[in-house]
Amino acid sequence: MRVSVIINPIAGLFRRPDQGARRVAQAGAVLAAAGVEADVRLTEGPGHARVLAADAAARGTDLVYAWGGDGTVNEVGSVLAFGQAALAIVPAGSGNGLARALGIPREPGAALRHALRVPERRIDVGEIAGRIFFNVAGVGFDAHIASEFTRDHGRRGFRRYVRIVTRELFAYRPRPRRVAIEAIVTEHHAFMLTVANGPQWGNGAIVAPGALLDDGLLDLVTVEGPSRLQLMANVPRLFAGTLDRSRAVTIRKIAEARISGDAPLLFHFDGEPVVSSEPDLLVRVHPRALVVRA
Repeated sequence: MRVSVIINPIAGLFRRPDQGARRVAQAGAVLAAAGVEADVRLTEGPGHARVLAADAAARGTDLVYAWGGDGTVNEVGSVLAFGQAALAIVPAGSGNGLARALGIPREPGAALRHALRVPERRIDVGEIAGRIFFNVAGVGFDAHIASEFTRDHGRRGFRRYVRIVTRELFAYRPRPRRVAIEAIVTEHHAFMLTVANGPQWGNGAIVAPGALLDDGLLDLVTVEGPSRLQLMANVPRLFAGTLDRSRAVTIRKIAEARISGDAPLLFHFDGEPVVSSEPDLLVRVHPRALVVRA
């Protein structure tokens, strides 16, 4: 079996000067102890994980580890999607939503060994405005927070995320959006339009309790016009997995939809914010298009 490990050396809450070298050494040692020889590479910046994954795929690699956060996983997975090579994850980010949904251990050594023990499975792949995502995408408050989280260059992590959410909760103003599903068009002034392949954003915040990674559908979660106090009252539901019981929340299973509004449209895919100059975003699912070891 040909194995590659792609490591983001700066992913994580605490960044040590030797963090990359330590991760390279750990990956080599753990896999060697399991009798596996691996090609281990460090990323050098945004987009480099995609380049390294493409090189691994071109060399006929069977299993590619993405060691990092949701962005690193997205870069590697977007190259492997629609192919035969399997994705494995060593979670090291702020949220790790996909890794949590897949039940991957958080400790790096355990995650490395986990992928060698479990069989392959196929999961669905989402697409929004031509961007591939594996966990969650969205338009509205979650996209706004993704943008603020990326722009605010402080220490990463759940506490910082909560601080930004608290700061922006009362400042954010929803904009009118249209959603077209088949021949039905609905108008919304939604606080949030989230498209979920997996059930959670990360850190246990479950936005789509019924979402399944391999059902051939996406969950469109609409949070419509609640007051800020109602939103705060629903926060415990997020972590209890009962958000779908709120009267402000509607969840629909979809294979394809169009989300429209006045340009520019801010959206995110797996936490990466994008501003689109187009007036509508095509959202669709590609059933069972990614092989994973989890």
